[in-house]
Amino acid sequence: MNNSINFKLIISSEKLTNKISMYKYITSSLTMLLLLNLHAQINIPAGSSAASVMTMVGLTEISIEYFRPKMKGRKIFGPDRNALLEYGDLWRTGANSGTKITFSTSAKIGGIEVSAGTYLILTRPGENQFDFILYEDPSIGSNFSKIEDDKIVVNIKVDNIKSSAMIETLTFQISDLSIDNTQANIHFQWADASWKVPIEVSFDEIVMEEIEQKTKVNLSNYMNAASYYLETGKDLKQALSWAQLFLTVENNRKYFHLSKLAQIQAGLGMNKEALITTKESLKKAKAAGAKPYIKINEDFIKKLKSK
Repeated sequence: MNNSINFKLIISSEKLTNKISMYKYITSSLTMLLLLNLHAQINIPAGSSAASVMTMVGLTEISIEYFRPKMKGRKIFGPDRNALLEYGDLWRTGANSGTKITFSTSAKIGGIEVSAGTYLILTRPGENQFDFILYEDPSIGSNFSKIEDDKIVVNIKVDNIKSSAMIETLTFQISDLSIDNTQANIHFQWADASWKVPIEVSFDEIVMEEIEQKTKVNLSNYMNAASYYLETGKDLKQALSWAQLFLTVENNRKYFHLSKLAQIQAGLGMNKEALITTKESLKKAKAAGAKPYIKINEDFIKKLKSK
């Protein structure tokens, strides 16, 4: 009896071992097939390549992520279905999941205040104007049935600046950055269409808050604060106080810092003091071989002496 039971157990154990071996073989084979399939895939360029552009406007980082369709001999914009995009049709302003724009701080877009965040750029092409729309939920892509009116944060008309030269591949830029770093344009070009949407940013409040906080813990920030006040036409008496405090440390009396102090002094009508400071800056600039500052100081001395 015991021998019979042992024999049956041996048979069962062998069957179980065989099943486990078969399972391992099948699993291993499937894994190999999967790996072979992955390696066998051919990489080809996307029909609409991914692209991005980023620019700092003031203290605001602005980035655009989009996909770039090509004309490929097609009529892109037009009044009827002979065109890829008929006038008046809502469009995701690019290919695939659409075009997204991100602002690191609040900004004015087309004169409308927009909070920091990422938005979907939607448009309605027209012969003479495009409707430009910012939508606060970029996940909808081209599923326009999901659009909710209260999520449209900007909806304005922009002029279609037609170009005689055709632009084969859709292009976005952040262009026309102003000298004072407070303005720029979102610039779109494709086929014979082109439009710009103005961007305005403000950084004065951010800078003033940093001046308040950081000058308390880092003496070097006093000169940065004084320079900002000089360049933006703020309280020059305060700027003078900060600059003088910074320059009480002998090692801080570099020619470029002294040049700023002289400009602040001159702005306050302290021409005699400004002349003395400029001469000190000139001497240090010559010792350092700093040719641009040698000329700046020499020109400023002539200007001060002419007054």
